[in-house]
Amino acid sequence: MTNNKMISIAKKRGYLYPSFEIYSGVAGFYDYGPLGSMLKNNILNLWRQYYTVQEGYYEIESPTVMPKEALKASGHVDNFTDPMTQCHDCQQVYRADHIIGEAINKEVEGLPDSKLTEIIAENNITCTECGGKLEDVYSYNLMFKTKIGANGKKIGYMRPETAQGIFIAFKRLARFYKDKLPFGVVQIGKAYRNELSPRQGMIRLREFTLAETEIFVDPTDKTTPKFDSIKNEKIKLFSQQLQEENKEAEYFTVKEALEQNIVPSEILAYQIYLAKTFLTEIGLPENKFRFRQNLPDERAHYALDCWDGEVETDEYGWIEILGIADRTDYDLSSHIKDSKEDLTIFKEYDTVKTVTKTVPIINNKNFGRTLKKDSTEAKEIIENTNPETIINSIKENGSYIITIGNNNYDIDETLITFETKKIEEKGEKVVPHVIEPSFGVDRIVYSLLLHSYTEDENEDKETRKYLRITPQIAPVKAVILPLVNKEELTTIAKDIEFETRKNNLITMYDVSGTIGRRYARSDEIGVPYAITIDYDSLEDKKVTIRSRDTLKQKRIFITEISKVLTDLLNNNIKFEEITE
Repeated sequence: MTNNKMISIAKKRGYLYPSFEIYSGVAGFYDYGPLGSMLKNNILNLWRQYYTVQEGYYEIESPTVMPKEALKASGHVDNFTDPMTQCHDCQQVYRADHIIGEAINKEVEGLPDSKLTEIIAENNITCTECGGKLEDVYSYNLMFKTKIGANGKKIGYMRPETAQGIFIAFKRLARFYKDKLPFGVVQIGKAYRNELSPRQGMIRLREFTLAETEIFVDPTDKTTPKFDSIKNEKIKLFSQQLQEENKEAEYFTVKEALEQNIVPSEILAYQIYLAKTFLTEIGLPENKFRFRQNLPDERAHYALDCWDGEVETDEYGWIEILGIADRTDYDLSSHIKDSKEDLTIFKEYDTVKTVTKTVPIINNKNFGRTLKKDSTEAKEIIENTNPETIINSIKENGSYIITIGNNNYDIDETLITFETKKIEEKGEKVVPHVIEPSFGVDRIVYSLLLHSYTEDENEDKETRKYLRITPQIAPVKAVILPLVNKEELTTIAKDIEFETRKNNLITMYDVSGTIGRRYARSDEIGVPYAITIDYDSLEDKKVTIRSRDTLKQKRIFITEISKVLTDLLNNNIKFEEITE
């Protein structure tokens, strides 16, 4: 299978290694080797070109350890779970929906724990290790738990996503953007999920890299000025309707997707198009990926709508490599509720509005005497509560109860009254909605390597196995090869390597083995160009540059090498256009 062949090359040539190999390894962790690290960084640098440079979304970095309070507010403590079952006899644990899917070939992801328990019993699904009975399914929290501080009283978690660090810093970030919507913030970093049984190599990791963007928008305006420029571009969508009708994904123009209400907003459609353009530029074949709309029972607890960018693989089927979600105001509203901080934006009206409002009039003397140290917080609660709720409670019950900590306070007419006024309003406070493109970088690396793996025949009709990585993303841009290991040739080769690296081009020098073996080795690790120095180079001051993909060769001056490589990498010229 292509997967196994690619993984073999990746391990052999310094792209990816299973972590902790000398201690028999631990599932769910992978090391990036020298070439893998460079490949991953090249992908991230291009991602930054898209989202930071092109879109203008500035990048931040927040801690990877988060206090429990923050993740409780975001819903992760209660909702970030997978269904788990355990063998009664050998205590082996399984992700319930996975073991069911493998046993009866049925998709059951998203079903409640009780229903999964029923399916296991009805189909007599047993432990794959010992055949023992599986216990009732229960929800297992995926976050790594830790303790903050020496006394261990403060509970923390390794973050399951980078997004919460952006939401928690919202007040300062909004001020940075001058409190004007829309604005976006990006973050690239590690996230952690304590997967039950990660058995799919790079697909199911316990520590992984995310590249996420949080775009804060006006809840009533999810348009984008860039829509007209891309409305006729095509995107491959696997909508909810197509899934329910058992059809295949289809191409739609961005405009059609919006007009047919397949995608609910301009900005969501634009972000799908932007992700498609990025994936294409890094070298993923367009016929191998699609955008699938999450069905209602599989959406995250915060999502109004969500589209997964999926890549086709020979071993794992379609795998998710990114998600683009409309998170509404869920996150900011949750943090407002738990932190009591004002995480709103003041939205100015085009013209001043005169409105009739019922406003609270607080008897400060009685209020302070009754609520003492809690009076300030109580006033904030009143200001953020619908006046009709308080008025009706006082009429029906004689008071409105406010709970602060362990204290309950009866708010009656001796503490507060209400007055109806005409007020001129210049604007209103809104809790922004969030559009989130979230990229799983490790899965993208895996997918790129998988679809870069190529087999064809070389000049000698032998099978050639190599990684067809796009030149812009390839870790090493050219290999420098003296035809033979003779000082007069190796001296020139080393000078060329020094000169190209001085021009910010990562090249490598190789003199080990025959020239054919060295070509094969550089092709296998995905080096797009090879530069060969031969005895003619001593006379004409020229070298041969060879294309990995076409095997075509050109003869160029030594002094032109850096310029030619730079032009090729920047797509200024094609290989066939090189002037000899």
